[in-house]
Amino acid sequence: MTLPAIAANRLADLQAFERAILEKQPQIEAWFRAQWRAHTPPFYGSVDIRNSGYKMASIDMNLFPGGFNNLNPQFLPLAAAAAQDAVERACETARSVLLIPENHTRNTFYLQNVYALSQILRHAGFEVRLGSLNPEITAATELETALGDTIVLEPVQRTRERLHLADGFSPCLVLLNNDLSGGVPEILQGLGQVVLPPLHGGWITRRKTDHFAAYNGVAAEFAALVGIDEWTVNPYFEKISGLDFQEREGEEQLAAAVERLLAKIQAKYDEKGISDAPFVIVKADAGTYGMGVMSVKSADEVRSLNRKNRNKMAKVKEGLAVTEVIVQEGIYTYETLHGAVAEPVVYMMDRFVVGGFFRVHEGRGTDENLNASGMRFVPLQGNIATSGAGDDDPQALAQSKRAFEQWESLGLPQTHRTDECESNRLYVYGVMARLSLLAASIELEQSAAPAGAA
Repeated sequence: MTLPAIAANRLADLQAFERAILEKQPQIEAWFRAQWRAHTPPFYGSVDIRNSGYKMASIDMNLFPGGFNNLNPQFLPLAAAAAQDAVERACETARSVLLIPENHTRNTFYLQNVYALSQILRHAGFEVRLGSLNPEITAATELETALGDTIVLEPVQRTRERLHLADGFSPCLVLLNNDLSGGVPEILQGLGQVVLPPLHGGWITRRKTDHFAAYNGVAAEFAALVGIDEWTVNPYFEKISGLDFQEREGEEQLAAAVERLLAKIQAKYDEKGISDAPFVIVKADAGTYGMGVMSVKSADEVRSLNRKNRNKMAKVKEGLAVTEVIVQEGIYTYETLHGAVAEPVVYMMDRFVVGGFFRVHEGRGTDENLNASGMRFVPLQGNIATSGAGDDDPQALAQSKRAFEQWESLGLPQTHRTDECESNRLYVYGVMARLSLLAASIELEQSAAPAGAA
């Protein structure tokens, strides 16, 4: 396995950062164990990480991950063991799971994700059936995935406080792979079954700024434990509300926030002797798929947005209007694969890392959002493989599954090594991802629905 290249002028910074974490590996793992006794981890999640050498941090946390098809199938046993823990934590006597995916019946790559997730749960020892909320699914419907596998979607029904399928299949756990961007359907409200992730974790109510507010406390405690500057693992951010990009409402408030954050980042760069130009990422406070995102290096860029870019920022998934954004410190990515900028994406179930991949984009720069059309998931050996975003090459998708081929070494950092070491880098990625997972646990606790609600 070969790690991504890191810019030569940032390699020393990265090695010093990794060494600080590796030297405290026993204390870090003990700290995580204590945290998981106090906080219940989400059922699953994925974390996007950026690595500039002098800074490595989570920039986004998805509670409804949709890329299980891109995980290395060699580590299916690892994911299955984690899934066992996650299901049993939710329902100790569970023998089956009702999995409810998105309504993307025409996106064969998303269907491949549903198939892969189903296989993980089946290998964990659970019967899995797929219940659809799509009104077009009125009877059991067989669909083909991108790699030629098949899944069967069945219309979900409800009797009193339980979801079930037509033949009465009604397990104690309902697992959502649907992020509820368009709202919580009435059929899911007030159920007597366990629903995970919880309904208040959907994007109709969840906000990225709430996640990073929780992350602030996690990062501060972790930095004190390791003896590093909290800033090296925690991006600055602000929340701006009352926006209407198409009508230019709230534009000056947003520009002022950008100006404040850029000045704050520049002061930190000056303190650290960093010569990079600071930038921020402005993105919708709720939503996925990389929609409603722009990279900004000056407040004037906000004021001078043309109509096309205002329209891009105005709406996200399900056509929902963007009225709130997070203005987040931009982190350069100085990792490259095959000459293209890259960022690691780490997948977790329960409290365990179960794999990941590198997202790369040949058409984007080190200061831009990589979660965009044209992105690719790249294996650490072999040729570049497509992400499936608009691509229908099954062979390329199969290649992408080989990413992170030595992820099993994640739990075995070689602390005696001082050179570029794959297992050490992967361990550090896993630590960064678990910090975000812990923040998500706290975030969900703080946003929990009132007693008696679903």
